[in-house]
Amino acid sequence: MVDVSSAVLTAEMIQASQAGLKAVGAGLAVGLAGIGTGLGEMGIGAAAMGATAENRDMFGLALLFTVIPETIVIFGLVVALLLLFS
Repeated sequence: MVDVSSAVLTAEMIQASQAGLKAVGAGLAVGLAGIGTGLGEMGIGAAAMGATAENRDMFGLALLFTVIPETIVIFGLVVALLLLFS
Protein backbone atom coordinates (compact mmCIF):
# COMPACT_ATOMS: atom_id res chain seq x y z
CA MET A 1 0.00 0.00 0.00
CA VAL A 2 1.11 3.53 -0.74
CA ASP A 3 0.79 6.11 1.96
CA VAL A 4 -1.24 9.00 0.53
CA SER A 5 0.34 11.64 2.79
CA SER A 6 3.83 10.92 1.45
CA ALA A 7 2.71 11.20 -2.18
CA VAL A 8 1.43 14.75 -1.84
CA LEU A 9 3.95 17.39 -2.90
CA THR A 10 3.86 20.73 -1.23
CA ALA A 11 4.26 24.00 -3.12
CA GLU A 12 7.67 24.56 -1.54
CA MET A 13 8.91 21.19 -2.73
CA ILE A 14 7.74 21.90 -6.27
CA GLN A 15 9.43 25.31 -6.34
CA ALA A 16 12.66 23.84 -4.99
CA SER A 17 12.55 21.11 -7.62
CA GLN A 18 11.98 23.64 -10.41
CA ALA A 19 14.86 25.81 -9.17
CA GLY A 20 17.14 22.78 -9.06
CA LEU A 21 16.25 21.73 -12.59
CA LYS A 22 16.85 25.29 -13.83
CA ALA A 23 20.30 25.21 -12.24
CA VAL A 24 21.08 21.85 -13.87
CA GLY A 25 19.94 23.19 -17.25
CA ALA A 26 22.08 26.31 -16.86
CA GLY A 27 25.09 24.21 -15.92
CA LEU A 28 24.59 21.95 -18.91
CA ALA A 29 24.25 24.94 -21.24
CA VAL A 30 27.56 26.46 -20.15
CA GLY A 31 29.39 23.16 -19.68
CA LEU A 32 28.51 21.60 -23.01
CA ALA A 33 29.15 24.86 -24.85
CA GLY A 34 32.57 25.01 -23.20
CA ILE A 35 33.42 21.44 -24.13
CA GLY A 36 32.33 22.00 -27.73
CA THR A 37 34.37 25.17 -27.97
CA GLY A 38 37.42 23.44 -26.54
CA LEU A 39 37.17 20.65 -29.07
CA GLY A 40 36.73 23.16 -31.89
CA GLU A 41 39.67 25.28 -30.82
CA MET A 42 41.90 22.26 -30.54
CA GLY A 43 42.20 21.94 -34.30
CA ILE A 44 42.01 25.65 -35.03
CA GLY A 45 44.77 26.50 -32.56
CA ALA A 46 47.12 23.88 -33.98
CA ALA A 47 46.54 25.10 -37.53
CA ALA A 48 46.91 28.73 -36.46
CA MET A 49 50.25 28.02 -34.80
CA GLY A 50 51.48 26.19 -37.89
CA ALA A 51 50.41 29.03 -40.18
CA THR A 52 52.03 31.63 -37.92
CA ALA A 53 55.27 29.62 -37.80
CA GLU A 54 55.45 29.61 -41.60
CA ASN A 55 54.38 33.22 -42.15
CA ARG A 56 54.37 35.80 -39.35
CA ASP A 57 51.89 37.99 -41.26
CA MET A 58 49.19 35.36 -40.62
CA PHE A 59 49.17 36.05 -36.87
CA GLY A 60 46.21 38.48 -36.93
CA LEU A 61 44.06 36.21 -39.07
CA ALA A 62 45.04 33.17 -37.00
CA LEU A 63 44.12 35.02 -33.81
CA LEU A 64 40.75 35.98 -35.29
CA PHE A 65 40.01 32.38 -36.26
CA THR A 66 40.96 31.25 -32.77
CA VAL A 67 38.65 33.78 -31.08
CA ILE A 68 35.54 33.12 -33.23
CA PRO A 69 34.56 29.77 -31.58
CA GLU A 70 34.70 31.39 -28.15
CA THR A 71 31.48 33.23 -28.96
CA ILE A 72 29.69 29.90 -28.60
CA VAL A 73 30.49 29.92 -24.87
CA ILE A 74 29.03 33.42 -24.63
CA PHE A 75 25.82 32.10 -26.22
CA GLY A 76 25.79 29.28 -23.67
CA LEU A 77 26.20 31.82 -20.87
CA VAL A 78 23.31 33.89 -22.25
CA VAL A 79 21.09 30.80 -22.34
CA ALA A 80 22.09 29.95 -18.76
CA LEU A 81 21.25 33.46 -17.57
CA LEU A 82 17.90 33.33 -19.35
CA LEU A 83 17.14 30.03 -17.66
CA LEU A 84 18.10 31.23 -14.21
CA PHE A 85 16.37 34.60 -14.30
CA SER A 86 13.19 33.78 -16.20
